[in-house]
Amino acid sequence: MYYQLFKNLLFAPVVRWLFQARIEGEENVPETGGAILASNHLAAGDTFVMPALLRRQVTFPAKAELFTGNRGLWSKIIAWFLKAVGQVPLDRSGGRVSLDGLSPVLQVLADGGLVGIYPEGTRSPDGRLYKGRTGVARMALAAGVPVIPVAVADTAPIRTALGIPWIRKPRIMIGRPHDFSAYAALAEDRDTLRWITDEIMHDIQELSGQTYVDGYGTSVKSGSLSAAEAEARVLPRPGYGATPPQVPSDGLS
Repeated sequence: MYYQLFKNLLFAPVVRWLFQARIEGEENVPETGGAILASNHLAAGDTFVMPALLRRQVTFPAKAELFTGNRGLWSKIIAWFLKAVGQVPLDRSGGRVSLDGLSPVLQVLADGGLVGIYPEGTRSPDGRLYKGRTGVARMALAAGVPVIPVAVADTAPIRTALGIPWIRKPRIMIGRPHDFSAYAALAEDRDTLRWITDEIMHDIQELSGQTYVDGYGTSVKSGSLSAAEAEARVLPRPGYGATPPQVPSDGLS
């Protein structure tokens, strides 16, 4: 209930009429059934512009610690809001996302919901597309749902003459669903998970037109990957030169 209330009374009017946002390819989102919306990530506005424009509800997994509300008043407000609008915790306490940590997300998909995810794991440090984390592939294979590529553009806020942050004419572009269920038997194979993730990132790149850097955006932000090293890792596409894994015999239709 709160999701539709916040969306229809606050976010949708602001995004549609004040920001003048537009969406392309919404027909690629099925009217029912579970699916993953995998998107590039440019700015904080991404998290509310896309859901505001889509007819269906979108659930985003958020860091589990945000749901505790144990760091003062503001953290309590954030925890209440996340729970009120139906978002779910993602437990990464063990580092790499495991199936146990994904259980709340997988339940949303099993119930026929849409889950939004940013495979890069962070906002792009410079507007380019960075290497995706394989959690998105693990999630898709475990849930047996299609992955729908999404590209966002022009979502970064600018300062108006009055100094108020504003977003001008953001765009959301949605591509055709990609079904990887034939590889379900290879859900624990690291090479397969990497190939699937790269294919998803390539789908996103085709929509966004971004330059691809074969390194993690978090590495650039932490300084472990320098600007020069990132530049040296520019490739024509994610997974460039990789060989697709063989489809298991029991995955053939």
